[in-house]
Amino acid sequence: MAHRFASVAEVAERLRAVDYLADAEIASVVYLADRLEKPVLVEGPAGVGKTELAKAIAAATGARLIRLQCYEGLDEAKALYEWNYKKQLLRIQADREHEADWATVEADIFSEPFLLTRPLLEAIRATEPVVLLIDEVDRVEIETEALLLEVLSDFQVSIPELGTIRGRQRPVVLLTSNNTRELSEALKRRCLYLHIDYPDLEREKEIVRVRVPEIDEALAEQVARVVRSIRGLDLKKAPSISETIDWARTLLYLGHAAVDPEVVAETLHVLLKYQSDIAKARKELGGAGAPTLPASRG
Repeated sequence: MAHRFASVAEVAERLRAVDYLADAEIASVVYLADRLEKPVLVEGPAGVGKTELAKAIAAATGARLIRLQCYEGLDEAKALYEWNYKKQLLRIQADREHEADWATVEADIFSEPFLLTRPLLEAIRATEPVVLLIDEVDRVEIETEALLLEVLSDFQVSIPELGTIRGRQRPVVLLTSNNTRELSEALKRRCLYLHIDYPDLEREKEIVRVRVPEIDEALAEQVARVVRSIRGLDLKKAPSISETIDWARTLLYLGHAAVDPEVVAETLHVLLKYQSDIAKARKELGGAGAPTLPASRG
């Protein structure tokens, strides 16, 4: 099959074109996933851009994003496929009126019109380019993880009534994890591994400038520095990159050209979503209600 990217540099360039700033490691893993046709297990804290990476790859390649959101209790019927039982019952009743024999009825109700396709089967059957995102895979039980292994290994599924359905193409597959539980060695063996952490100061400043183009460099740097200081606290939930972007937009909407303790105090709720975290930030980083602001350079 044709490869999506010609080089690591092209990955970074095309992701940047859709406003995702990939560092060298991210670009390299995405490139290798395309060449080796292997899934990527993306781990890291919540809010660092794991899900956004899948969206960006889809946008950069013109592919359709198919997302399986994982949760406790997710089973085969919600991940792969199930039969439309209500529609089958209606058809059985209709066939009875026409005195059809059971073999005919069974062949009728276990056919394509009665199949409800879920994300995994949808990705397998897709004819157009696809990015398959299996989001928060660490939330599912071991049994469901085993189901994922079977699909990811051969990219096919066996439906007893219809036979084996094989993938018509090999999509880009990303599995994200917030490390709420240890994933199996079998799953990890089948994947390339990528850890994404919070960006360093310069990269977060650049992200802010790309996603909030109307902000000037000085304010973008102040935003990145304050967020970095807040993440250094022992919080229930550190500010995500998307919350950094929201905060930068908030400052502009409120007409603030610079960050000072009073501005931070009145807008902390945009960055922090637990009252205990807001109180801790106010207490430990600035007495008067805001972090002590690092001086910006230059």
